[in-house]
Amino acid sequence: MAEVANAPSAPTPTATPAATESAMQMASLYVGDLHPDISEAQLFEKFSRIGPVLSIRICRDAVTRRSLGYAYVNFQQSSDAQKAIDALNFEVINTRPIRIMWSQRDPSVRRSGLGNVFVKNLDKRIDIKALYDTFSLFGPILSCKIAVSEDGRSRGFAFIHFATEEAANTAIERVNGMLLDGKKVYVGKFQPRVAREKELGTTVRHFTNCFVKNFGDELDDEKLRDLFKKFGEITSVIVMKDIDGKSKGFGFVAFSTPEAAEAAVENMNNYEIPNSQCRLTVCRAQKKNERQTELKRHFEAQKAERLQHYQGVNLYIKNLDESVTDEDLRKHFGKFGNITSAKVMQDDEGRSKGFGFVCFEKPDDATKAIIEMSNRMIGTKPLYVTLAQRKEDRKAQLATQYMQRLASMRMQNNTTNVPGTMYGPTQNGFFVAAGMTPQRPFMQNNSVRSAATPRWTGVPGASYYNMPGGYVLQGGQYGRPRPVRRPPFDQDMHQPMPMPTQRSIVRPQV
Repeated sequence: MAEVANAPSAPTPTATPAATESAMQMASLYVGDLHPDISEAQLFEKFSRIGPVLSIRICRDAVTRRSLGYAYVNFQQSSDAQKAIDALNFEVINTRPIRIMWSQRDPSVRRSGLGNVFVKNLDKRIDIKALYDTFSLFGPILSCKIAVSEDGRSRGFAFIHFATEEAANTAIERVNGMLLDGKKVYVGKFQPRVAREKELGTTVRHFTNCFVKNFGDELDDEKLRDLFKKFGEITSVIVMKDIDGKSKGFGFVAFSTPEAAEAAVENMNNYEIPNSQCRLTVCRAQKKNERQTELKRHFEAQKAERLQHYQGVNLYIKNLDESVTDEDLRKHFGKFGNITSAKVMQDDEGRSKGFGFVCFEKPDDATKAIIEMSNRMIGTKPLYVTLAQRKEDRKAQLATQYMQRLASMRMQNNTTNVPGTMYGPTQNGFFVAAGMTPQRPFMQNNSVRSAATPRWTGVPGASYYNMPGGYVLQGGQYGRPRPVRRPPFDQDMHQPMPMPTQRSIVRPQV
């Protein structure tokens, strides 16, 4: 028994940082699809009813502090977090249903695409709750989201993230091609954008279906087949027709091999039909999403080329007099070089907005115009002339200037020892003010510093040693200091008030 009593006790297990972080992740929730006006206080009011909440943070833009539409809620217990998912998921807050899922800190897991399903051709009346209930039959769902427009209407497609790949495959097998509210839906594996673009590039190189247009009513199915059969085996031919049976002037020709389709495009594009004014356009047949992607890529390329062309030659002029017109801009700026365009911006009623643009052919001419025309009087106002910037560049420049000013203010605050605290953008959900030092209700002389240690010691009889106004008692001890008469103090004016006039009374000597 003595040995047992004297045996060293086993160390008490303590929570390691890794275990604490793991527990925090198990009780951390991601809350998405938030209304921009939702505050941390509103979320706290909702989630604190479920259980004790450690923290709530709405993610915001670092510069504008506007909500990014999602937040993180940390509970003390993972069981409370699960209750919050069951009770509050898809609840409407500020006219929008919120979306709750477990927070996943590892970005590789979020981007892997495992268990992620894409659903399209949804009826616009199907809401997120109905979609969740439909697909939750096949396994646990981590996230369910219907794409919506700016006004909150469904765009007809959704994304569902299952906890396991098996549940996702089961949902694809069981639901793909089924009718949901009268519409046949498509359910398939979600593909990231990089994979879709790679697949699109492969489709461009290996295609078998050709699109043919601009033949009017000259061709039918048989004549179209006769034109293209020399390039290889044709699997199908169709000329598209309207409800009256008339040709729409375009159709499709499908070959059995990609080589035959490529040969048809190469030889038949711009082919002129004999005894006709029609010249064919032949290209690879594209799906709607492929056409939209290609048009978007073409538009972005043109936009980049146009911006590159106007770089350094397009001027922004503001503070224009209301009487200034396009011709006036050409007249005043034309002496610096050839102008490609000059425009004064106007509102819907045709009134000048007070600014405009002048575009030169050469950057050197634009530079001369900036130097010569800045602060030049046209009408009754001095001009402000500078190079035109894109909206994105202006936002980035303003953000940089704001951060520089903020850093400068912080540096000044640290170097000058100004009392108070400078608050900048924070990652926390709430701003917590630092404790303030109590101050007297009137102005004090900040130049007087208090001593770090008292000028007297704790020796009995020496409590008031060297204090101003002290006096000596019998026995050599110091007594308390004599009270010093001070003038009255006016707290409003911060100035000593004058003492009332007193008359001296001369006492006769006895």
